[in-house]
Amino acid sequence: MHWDWSIARDALPVMLKAFFEVTLVVTVVASILSALLGLIWAIGLREMPGALSKVLAFVLSLLRNTPIPLQLLIAAYAIVQPTGWLSHTSSLAQYQHRLIIIGIVVFALQYSTYMAESYRGGIESIRSGQWEAATALSLPRRRTWQAVIVPQAMRAALPSLGNWAIAMFKDTPYLIAISVPEMVSQAQDIGGNNFSYIEVMTIAGLIFLVASYPTAILMRTLEKKLVY
Repeated sequence: MHWDWSIARDALPVMLKAFFEVTLVVTVVASILSALLGLIWAIGLREMPGALSKVLAFVLSLLRNTPIPLQLLIAAYAIVQPTGWLSHTSSLAQYQHRLIIIGIVVFALQYSTYMAESYRGGIESIRSGQWEAATALSLPRRRTWQAVIVPQAMRAALPSLGNWAIAMFKDTPYLIAISVPEMVSQAQDIGGNNFSYIEVMTIAGLIFLVASYPTAILMRTLEKKLVY
């Protein structure tokens, strides 16, 4: 095994570009969307009539228990491609941009199912007396959620939501399933061109570590302050 510094030097700018333009963008946007959707799912599971709640629970379970690469392939080539939205592009960059959008949607839906469980745990941790107090004050149900329940549930769920965002970040290499040029796929291309993967995969691993480790420490600190 021989380390070639010239390969590492040439690969680093390309991989950092892919990291900031694709990997990080997908993670941040999908994390925000999944946090919002997860809250909606958690409230829906509690507030919807029995039949609708069961349907929602089934859909969320289906999303949660199918692999992300399969969801990406189905979304891109079985759902979106027949509409012509992918093929009606004027450039490769536009085509890749649309694939990135599909990736964001898939990741947001997948991780919203996990975040919904985090919110549900936060909601169930709220003492029943607070629900009773809101009822005694004649607060409308919607106002009770907005002013009493959601703020406390988010406080309890925040560390877990951050951990799910980190997990999503580490799952972004799955985007290679639909040919999105994220960081690891770029590393594979560079490694294939040079017949040497040790440099590029080491760089990719270090970038993931540098980006995720401080966030994990921050989430652990928040968990200690907000939960315990």
